[in-house]
Amino acid sequence: MTPPETAPRIVRYGELRPCKTAFIDAHTPGSDQKENFTIIGGGVSESPEQHVHIRETPGFNIGAAGQPPKCRNSLHSHRTAEVFFVLSGRWRFFWGRWGSAGEVVLEEGDIFNIPTGIFRGFENIGLDYGMIMAVLGGDDAGGGVIWAPQVIEEARAHGLMLGANGRLYDSKKGESLPPGVDPMPLLTEAELAGFPEPSTAEVIPDHVARYWDLVALADRAPALVIGEHGLLRDRPGFEVFFHSRASAPATARAGDRPEVLMPVRGHWRLTWPGGETVLNPGDTCLVPAGLRHAAAPSMTGEAALYRIVGTDDPAGPTWRPRPAAG
Repeated sequence: MTPPETAPRIVRYGELRPCKTAFIDAHTPGSDQKENFTIIGGGVSESPEQHVHIRETPGFNIGAAGQPPKCRNSLHSHRTAEVFFVLSGRWRFFWGRWGSAGEVVLEEGDIFNIPTGIFRGFENIGLDYGMIMAVLGGDDAGGGVIWAPQVIEEARAHGLMLGANGRLYDSKKGESLPPGVDPMPLLTEAELAGFPEPSTAEVIPDHVARYWDLVALADRAPALVIGEHGLLRDRPGFEVFFHSRASAPATARAGDRPEVLMPVRGHWRLTWPGGETVLNPGDTCLVPAGLRHAAAPSMTGEAALYRIVGTDDPAGPTWRPRPAAG
């Protein structure tokens, strides 16, 4: 039997523990119904109430956001990569200082490598509760969230204050900033000028991959979605692969780095020396480095999963505007 410390660690979708007070917009109308999940690594939550399922990181963090229809996540930025794929629902992503520079709508299975260093937000525009899964670059996920100034100001009007220490204080609970802790300063106009405002036409070709395109690409071998030589060429500190039924590995493999398996469609039988289990959509599985394992669909029908592996690339900004045509 495989020793527990070398067996895969699995967080089941049905066991995810949400936090409804994770960020500064938790009381802001239109954003006050969202749920935040921290699955692997500490993530970027600003709340001490956030539950972390697996604290050890493989060089990146895994999280998720669940939102009912018409609920949105406010404009913010990160210092490292942020990649989303849609597990369920229909989502509109928008970006820019005021959220008006560009937008894209993603369906189930689509993936978006959001350009580092831009303000971004997203909302569930489907008819039911939806879930998006996130990969954040770096072991510490870049040290937190950078909020657009209007988000901080609006939150303050609804009782939430963000300290310069990165923690939230809720006046509705009788909390106030502790002695010696200043409010998080708003970005200045000079600082705001450093945040790019790329158009939709600039972003989509190099940063969005559609589910059915990936299914076609993975008809014989797993498709490298994000990586130096991937469909979306980038080096954010990890690589993302897409496996379909047609490209499911026939033999067991043992990687020299930990990897994370995240099913999108279908049921996947994961086997390793001394054990096996079935992974379902929404489950997150951390496979230790050096463990021989194989994952293959366990039932007929459509099946797809994303596999994420860390690299030695820095987790900092990598996005650059496309060169002008001509």
